[in-house]
Amino acid sequence: MFDNLSEKLQDIIKKASGNASLTEENITDALREVRRALLEADVSLKVVKIFMTSLKEKALGENVLRGVNPSEQFVKIVHDELVNILGKENSPLNLTGHPSIIMMLGLQGSGKTTSAAKLAVKLKKEGKNPLLVAADVYRPAAITQLKTLGEQINTPVFTIENSQNVQNIVSGAVNYAKENGFNVVIIDTAGRLQIDNEMMAELLLIDRAFNPQEKLLVIDSMLGQQAVSVAENFNIQLDITGIVLTKLDGDSRGGAALSVVYSSGKPVKLTGTGEKLDALNDFHPSRMADRILGMGDIVSLVEKAQEVFDEKQAKEFEKKMEKAEFSYNDFLNMQKQMKMFGSIENILGMLPIPGLNRDSKELIASEGEKQLKKIESFISSMTPKERANPSLINTSRKRRISMGSGIPINEVNQIITQFNQMRQMMKGFSDIKKKVKSGKIKIPKNIGNRFPF
Repeated sequence: MFDNLSEKLQDIIKKASGNASLTEENITDALREVRRALLEADVSLKVVKIFMTSLKEKALGENVLRGVNPSEQFVKIVHDELVNILGKENSPLNLTGHPSIIMMLGLQGSGKTTSAAKLAVKLKKEGKNPLLVAADVYRPAAITQLKTLGEQINTPVFTIENSQNVQNIVSGAVNYAKENGFNVVIIDTAGRLQIDNEMMAELLLIDRAFNPQEKLLVIDSMLGQQAVSVAENFNIQLDITGIVLTKLDGDSRGGAALSVVYSSGKPVKLTGTGEKLDALNDFHPSRMADRILGMGDIVSLVEKAQEVFDEKQAKEFEKKMEKAEFSYNDFLNMQKQMKMFGSIENILGMLPIPGLNRDSKELIASEGEKQLKKIESFISSMTPKERANPSLINTSRKRRISMGSGIPINEVNQIITQFNQMRQMMKGFSDIKKKVKSGKIKIPKNIGNRFPF
């Protein structure tokens, strides 16, 4: 979502790196470019003015002018201001109630119902026992949609059939939660195509009657500057506690995320980064600023790895690698786990790869996805014995696999060669690891000074 803004800011920083020092003249030039980049990213004019004023004050400060590396100084100043405008620090959900009540608010089409289900998935992973509440009694498909999602994620959905009394539905849900051991109640409230008095009156009744711990406003990131007025209106009426930004992986220019925090004074707490029901993440301003400036987001990548990868299966893979017994079945299982990470493009966005622009990322991701699909088709055309024992694959079997997968025989040979090379390389790494552990290979104590990464 921030690709355009990210590219422009990184280009500006590259230009700054050619200066011997930060002077008023080159800072002014750089700030002019930053201002243009923010406006093109659909950041609201009010936020741009505040951002630029603060940036200029810090960039023209005495300490900066005495610095050694102008590029790094400018990066730090821009990074700190981005973090500041994005909300300074992570704001976790308040789950202190018995049960905790979370109201999901927003306009129709913002992704509110899906976000409610995603939130239930996230909370279940964290050891909570959530109950979904279908309180959107006006949109005909809303209750059906939530029930369908509830079945997919194995989470109960509370509603009262043929009732349009939302207060009774929420009251019944809270009592049901207390009686049945649910410690979080997630209320999917009604939305409208635009904010109106009738909708706000209903939401205010729920707010005053049940005093929810969280009132989360769900905003579609592709809404652009309209997101600012939506956030301001909901906040004035309901005093929201936080924001959920959906479609953060989309093609929007990114201004919503930079604008809604400042305009509402409330933090972004969660972000939706995909269609899958596990694609809801905590929002960390510093990590988002890192990604915007092309520094990657290694912390989030590691957290995702810990969540996705099965530790027991990983140890089994390691044992097989040590003996070069890694099979096509293992490769297929590993590929399935990698898919749970998200798209290749999303993974690339988390890695700090200098000089990799949006077009390059899209090309690498596209070619990578094609290759993975090709390998999956290749493995799917094998017999179970061939998958378990790669050495069985002779010339006639290659021909059959080629015909079954639709992959030319020369590409089949390439895939097999690459797979065998990967097996040997993995075994080589395992051998080195063993020798280091046994003391046969000595690691110099001061290696960290020579390789400071």
